[in-house]
Order: sequence, then structure tokens, then C-alpha cells
Amino acid sequence: MSTKSYAERAKAHKNSAARLLLETIARKESNLAVSVDVASSVDFLAIVDVVGPFVCLVKTHIDILEDFTPQVISDLQALSKKHDFVIFEDRKFADIGNTVALQYSSGVHKIASWAHITNAHPVPGPSIIAGLSSVGLPLGRGLLLLAEMSTKGSLATGAYTDAAVQMARANQDFVIGFIAQRRMEPVNEDEDLLVLTPGVGLDVKGDAMGQQYRTPREVVLESGCDVIIVGRGIYGKDPKLVEDIRAQAKRYQDAGWAAYLERIQATTV
Repeated sequence: MSTKSYAERAKAHKNSAARLLLETIARKESNLAVSVDVASSVDFLAIVDVVGPFVCLVKTHIDILEDFTPQVISDLQALSKKHDFVIFEDRKFADIGNTVALQYSSGVHKIASWAHITNAHPVPGPSIIAGLSSVGLPLGRGLLLLAEMSTKGSLATGAYTDAAVQMARANQDFVIGFIAQRRMEPVNEDEDLLVLTPGVGLDVKGDAMGQQYRTPREVVLESGCDVIIVGRGIYGKDPKLVEDIRAQAKRYQDAGWAAYLERIQATTV
């Protein structure tokens, strides 16, 4: 796992989106990302506004909004500036290069125009990175590869994960890291591939749909991951309970940051 601080890593990173994320983490003392998965634009923006002060990153699934309009993106960008967080559209691209380039740049959502970071399945091979980077790299964007998933029975293991790591290492100008459950050991000191980890919970260990949860301490300290991704654990009771959402966001921010500080202290002793 990395022995360097987020701020130290930000200074050395090659990709501008990764630098932005690492700088934001250090500045806000938060390695918390909130996944805002609700179908109403009003609820979506309201939750983002409440959790914004506590997070380094907001993760979206913009295609689940039933009443999407371009104004939602304008409002999201305004909240990003207001609260100082990075935007990650969890699109999980999984097609040939030409198709994903069009999906990324065009259509209703025009993801590349507003999402600092997006992600992709490595299933199609390196062509998916070529297609996405042709759009995102000139815009200063960053890509995460799905090396592992937090669901029970996931097929993203073993040789599949190893292949994703090799693809990332060959494209570090645009690929900034992984969605994964653990840090991938670097091959040299210059390599810095971030690890963003879903399936984080303080109160439950799983759900009826196969999701499995680990604590921030398990994810950040024991597995060496960089960003904890939390969704329903923060707003799941009711997206309109503002004070409860705020308290949960602060709780996860504190837990994630404490685990990071413990990791840094452990590696410097």
C-alpha cells in the first residue's frame, strides 16, 4: 500500500483528474465518495447539496433519473463548485472503442463534458481505453477500470483482475486506477493507480441483492484503498431526512479519514 500522503501523491500524478481528486481529498480531509442513486432529480440534487461538504467525490448514475434534463448537469456542476467535490459518472462502459467514444461524448447525457472521472469494464480489451481516451484525454478526464466488484459471486477475479491491471499500467496517461476491493501492488515507485472501493458500510454486512459490505477501516487501513464509496448507508432511510443524511455523511467522513491517518502513521513508524 502507498506510504505517501494524498497531498504528496497529488503533486506527482500524471493525470489531471487524478491530481484534482487527490488534492480535493487532502484539502477537505475526506476520502468519502457518496453514490447518489435515486430516480428523482429533485431528490438527487438535494442529497448532493447535503453531502457535498463532507465528500471528495460524488458518484452518479445519471441514466436512472426519470426526469433528466440538461439543467440537472448545470445544477450538479454548480454544487461541485460550491462544495468542492469531484464528479464521477459510474457509467461502466463495456463496448467496442467507436461505440464507447460516441456514448461518452454524445447522446442525451454527454458525459465527457461534465464528469471528471468515469469507468469501464475491461471485457472488450484495450480498444475500450483507446475509444474513451480519444474523447476524455483532451478534456483532462480520467478513467477507472473495474478490476473487482463488491457483489457476491462476481466473475471479476483472478486472471480477469490481472488483465485489468496490465491494461491500466499500459495506459496511465488516461487510466487513473480501479474500482476494486484492494490495492494492486505497484511495479515501481512511479506507479500510482488509485483504488476506489464500493461496498462500504458501518452498520450492515450485506443486502438481499448480493451486495457485501466492509467497514472503512477494513477498506482503507487493511486493504490499502484510497476512496470509500457509500450510498444507502448515508441516505437510505429517507432521502428527505436532511439532518440524518448530514450526520451519516460526517460519520463516514470521520471513519474513512481516521483509517487513512492510522495507515499513514503505521507506515512511517
